[in-house]
Amino acid sequence: MAEVVASTSVSKEAGYFYYLGKDGNVWRTKMASGGKPGGGAEKVADANVTRESGFLYYIDGNGNVSRSQMAWKK
Repeated sequence: MAEVVASTSVSKEAGYFYYLGKDGNVWRTKMASGGKPGGGAEKVADANVTRESGFLYYIDGNGNVSRSQMAWKK
């Protein structure tokens, strides 16, 4: 089950990939399409999230930073 870590309410635009950067903020970059190059990362929101080991962090459908616990096989 996902848990919201930071409410950023980022509105997502088509053609961009949204992710949580190493600095703990929300970034986006243009996706490559049809032979056209992508790239050009830009900061979208300040989330200031500190990551914990064992969790997957992502931007959910509402534009908030969420995390889910990763399954570990023993």
